[in-house]
Amino acid sequence: MTDETIPASEAVPLLEPRDGIPPVVEDPAALDVVVRAFAGGDGPVAVDAERASGYRYSGRAYLVQLRRAGAGTALVDPIACPDLSGLNAAVAGAEVVLHAATQDLACLAEVGFVPRRLFDTELAGRLLGYERVGLGTMVENVLGLRLEKGHSAADWSHRPLPEDWLRYAALDVEVLIELRDALHAELESSGKLEWASEEFAAILAAAPSPPRTDPWRRTSGIHRVRTLRGLAVVRELWTLRDELARRADLAPGRVLPDSAIVTAALEQPRTTKALTDIAPFTGRSARRHLREWLGAIGRARVLPETQLPHPSAPGDGPPPANRWADRDPAAAKRLAAARTAVAALADSHHMPTENLLQPDAIRRLTWEPPADLGDDAVAARLRELGAREWQIALTAHVLSKALIRLETKSDTEL
Repeated sequence: MTDETIPASEAVPLLEPRDGIPPVVEDPAALDVVVRAFAGGDGPVAVDAERASGYRYSGRAYLVQLRRAGAGTALVDPIACPDLSGLNAAVAGAEVVLHAATQDLACLAEVGFVPRRLFDTELAGRLLGYERVGLGTMVENVLGLRLEKGHSAADWSHRPLPEDWLRYAALDVEVLIELRDALHAELESSGKLEWASEEFAAILAAAPSPPRTDPWRRTSGIHRVRTLRGLAVVRELWTLRDELARRADLAPGRVLPDSAIVTAALEQPRTTKALTDIAPFTGRSARRHLREWLGAIGRARVLPETQLPHPSAPGDGPPPANRWADRDPAAAKRLAAARTAVAALADSHHMPTENLLQPDAIRRLTWEPPADLGDDAVAARLRELGAREWQIALTAHVLSKALIRLETKSDTEL
């Protein structure tokens, strides 16, 4: 990261796309024109996607923005044009530039756009030590331009899309390639370009996340529910809400907020009157299903003891770190030593600790360390845990040294 960033007061507002707002591509003929233009363009392709998080159940894209030198900017409606595989083929050899790529890759893949090469400007910023890595902040600090971010949380499923939303969408890719070029130069000068390349390749190679076990346990405020019968109510209401939300393609919180589920689990109302005394159940969407909500609560109330949920979801990894001191004091000391060593190393390389080495890898390594704590054994274990080669090269010796020092100290105390 450069020693100085551009002061916010000197940033130039970026108010209009340099070529104007392009028309939205809404039919195959218009898409063919875009495909030909991007096939004939040069260099990287800047890409962004707008979803309707908080409004719709699905995570699908409702607008895809692209820009390439020689092709200009394109705004594609993936609802009207749901197959972008032709566009994907047209730019197959190009590097695709995304900001926070993991947020958009899944919805782009749904419409047939799957990058072969990637540059993630957010991740590049993290590796370079930028404290704030949102697109607007990065553009301001690196390029001296100010993006307006007022529509990032809009309902992009709305049709037709307002002109000011389209302007915002076009500006999101307007200078993304320039940002990529500046960050690429910083990565190269700081000796971090190969690290970034490994990270980008790992993102593209990552398998889709498996479905969560007991996703209802992520209900906000569930920690207040302290009985198994109450947890059963949460599970029944969450499952019903998820079904209703999926059917209507609405964000679950718009069908019924988490606060209502938790309150119902605590009070377990038996009548419609008692249910509607819980304020969120009086909302228009929730009132449509009062009988179903009561039915779900009733089912939970009569479940046999053997069908009640366990107090917590079983996991395949170590317990929460705050329990280590009680369950395994030696492991707690290993974790503290490893975290300290990695944090110091990350600080010396001007990057967040979690980007130098995944916190889960540190926890698993120290909960069940290899019998041999030498560099090679620690490196092998980190590789099993999914660490990248550049991360292993930097951290294996430091972790080995910290763990051996701790073990030697413990033996001396004995």
